[in-house]
Amino acid sequence: MSRMLSLCLLTVTVNVVLATEEKASIHLFNGKNLAGWQVYIPDKDKTKVKPEDVWSVEDGVLKCVGKPNGYVITEKEYGDYVLELEWRWTGKPGNSGVLLHTTGPDMIWPKSAEAQLASGSAGDIWLIGGFKLDVDKSRQDPRQARHYFRLHRDKAIEKKPGEWNQYKITCKGDTIRLEINGELVNEGKGSELTRGKIALQSEGAPIEFRNIKLTPLK
Repeated sequence: MSRMLSLCLLTVTVNVVLATEEKASIHLFNGKNLAGWQVYIPDKDKTKVKPEDVWSVEDGVLKCVGKPNGYVITEKEYGDYVLELEWRWTGKPGNSGVLLHTTGPDMIWPKSAEAQLASGSAGDIWLIGGFKLDVDKSRQDPRQARHYFRLHRDKAIEKKPGEWNQYKITCKGDTIRLEINGELVNEGKGSELTRGKIALQSEGAPIEFRNIKLTPLK
């Protein structure tokens, strides 16, 4: 009886913890429209395309045609969180990224730390607009000082085109930690900014996103 009671209590505890985590999570993308987001298209392209020509929503999926360069960006700023999202390439894989702690005026590209999505390089870190973050110097690109390669570059971490990949991004204090499909791929510390807006890039190739969820860290 004592063992049965312990199992019941454990089950209740686990369920309460999971319910609390789910309640604390914020679905940044509601799967229906771009409520909570703004679309940025450079002035030179605004006469050629409309926001809905670049970004659209269908069956719970956020679709981006990839052209022109630009992004969708959250209306609110966030800090201390776990950001989870899925992405996939619908045509020939190309370039995109998740911009973290984004600040300053809209432009190509705003000050931020980029969690790279470029095919074959997902998990790399790019520091944009002079953003300061301490990343392992041994993985610094000798041709681009603001570019840091991911761990295990020779390992197949990304899935095949057309299949969904999962990004888990943890921003806690001044640390940024990146995981792809369950594997740690990069980490930086000493971030000069610990909060800001989150943006998803349109950068040349069709890409889709879904299940964009943010869980605040206490």
